[in-house]
Amino acid sequence: MALDLRQLRYFVAVAEERHFGRAASRLSMTQPPLSQQIMGLEEALGAPLFARNRRNVELTPVGRDLLPEVRRLLALADRLPALAQSLARGEAGELSLAFVSTADYGLLPPLMRAFTERYPGVRLQLVESTSDVQVEELVAGRIDAGLMIPPVPPRYAGQLSYLPLMREPLVVAMSDDTARLLDERLAKEGDASAEQAVPLHALADLPLVVFPRRLAPAFYDIIMDCYARAGIAPRIGQEAIQMQTIVSLVSAGMGVALVPRSLCNLRRTGVVYRPLRDAQPLVETGLLWRSDDVSPVLGGFVDVARGWRASGDDAPASSLI
Repeated sequence: MALDLRQLRYFVAVAEERHFGRAASRLSMTQPPLSQQIMGLEEALGAPLFARNRRNVELTPVGRDLLPEVRRLLALADRLPALAQSLARGEAGELSLAFVSTADYGLLPPLMRAFTERYPGVRLQLVESTSDVQVEELVAGRIDAGLMIPPVPPRYAGQLSYLPLMREPLVVAMSDDTARLLDERLAKEGDASAEQAVPLHALADLPLVVFPRRLAPAFYDIIMDCYARAGIAPRIGQEAIQMQTIVSLVSAGMGVALVPRSLCNLRRTGVVYRPLRDAQPLVETGLLWRSDDVSPVLGGFVDVARGWRASGDDAPASSLI
């Protein structure tokens, strides 16, 4: 026999009044149907809840232990309408968001603050992953959205929606020792601005630390195009799939790296960041989600992203789109 919430409410009333007549009056019903409902509940549970006598009733050991659990269950049931309304408005629920490692130092923190300030009741699940993995996870339905570096693969153009959020220039990350030697060499060549912007040709002989192209083709191609436009063939030294690792390799003197300007927020001992003197290529980061699967929570997140981009509030030191 299925349990009825009304039966549980009747059980609580009788347990609190210790009397069927008073409980019936409290519930605005007569005593016989109340007694029948309690017997039906005991039958459904397979255990007696009350010990009855002529004057009053007492809870059995099963009834005493069950009473707090029933109260908690009824309290949850009472909250269901408000929860359903919050879910429908996108004010409650869960959002799984993937992000490229570069976003962690510029775009992600202020965007998360803007979202949690508006929707404090939403649980966020954040996972770091490369753009190619994000596309696969989105198509498979394992994440709700991703902060990624475009382009979106053409074959998914009809399935995925993309909102550009930020563009920022590349800067050079190098070790303290590399920066000192580079400055000395350029100073001898009469380059007075060596300690500020770095000419790309000065990096031609230094190993380059990069993302593997198979994991971040757009980002890799931006860097390679930067070298190509300067007429330089880069010397690939090391590859790494996380920005933290790339910067660690730079700090160890394993080479130099071209990184988005927001990476200047990643303070690592022994690493300095310098702007490029050459034409500075821009790296774009945007929001990607499934076009036909926009939950209220995801819709709220997209709206916040659009509003944050438009206002530029609390933006990193880069260009909002």
